[in-house]
Amino acid sequence: MWKPEHRRPANRTGLRYPSDMSDAEWALVAPLIPPAKRGGRKRTVDVREVLNGIFYVLWTGCQWQALPKDLPPKSTVHGYFDLWDWDGTLERIHHALYVRERERQGREASPSAAIVDSQTARGAFKRGLSIDPAGYDAGKKTKGRKRHVLVDTLGLLLSVFVHSADIQDRDGVLPLLRRARPRFPFIERVFADAGYAGEKTAKAVAATGAWAIQIVKRTDRHRFVPLPKRWIVERTLAWISHNRRLARDFERYARTVAAFMRLAMIRLMLRRLA
Repeated sequence: MWKPEHRRPANRTGLRYPSDMSDAEWALVAPLIPPAKRGGRKRTVDVREVLNGIFYVLWTGCQWQALPKDLPPKSTVHGYFDLWDWDGTLERIHHALYVRERERQGREASPSAAIVDSQTARGAFKRGLSIDPAGYDAGKKTKGRKRHVLVDTLGLLLSVFVHSADIQDRDGVLPLLRRARPRFPFIERVFADAGYAGEKTAKAVAATGAWAIQIVKRTDRHRFVPLPKRWIVERTLAWISHNRRLARDFERYARTVAAFMRLAMIRLMLRRLA
């Protein structure tokens, strides 16, 4: 149910595009953008407009070539997007905003519980060979890529790992947890659905540290019942899917999908914090 406190951050009246950042949002993210390198010509690009261009592609799902003319050119926007993904800037921005959002809601900066799940995104047509090929998910009868996510009990993203859809959940969860372990060492329990049941997953979770996995099984009743903890990660996947660039698997590289998923959560947390 929409309430006034939900409508205020969703209101984009007065902005050029609904995907643009407000002044309050830019004030939060501006200190986290790395400065220009020393030497050579001075930076003449408006970094705020570059980030607005990235958010425009994420929100509308358009091609990079279809950016409006009042935003920086495609080569500039895509170049900064690729650079910030490569040097870890997006991950650092996401983590800084994540800590602030946790503290705003009265929680500790590092969570003690997490929920894991995956989403299979239907692949779009891509020309040429692909370094990260798609696969076929026999359970969903879908060809594409699988997005593995780890979230906290607030639904905020902790880690993401994108792989071929033909890899089972119990096999794809190990690299996801390995990436999350150094940054979130205080997690004690990981909630998952029945797709992660079995000794193999338990060993994979235990190998990351003192973590334990708890399987939340589906109810026998023949009606929809929100299951404890599991509905939280499903809601996060729904938040991410609101961005049209992530409605299907349009990207050639798996790391690009992961970068857009982090940007989707950055955009969500900026609106909440501002």
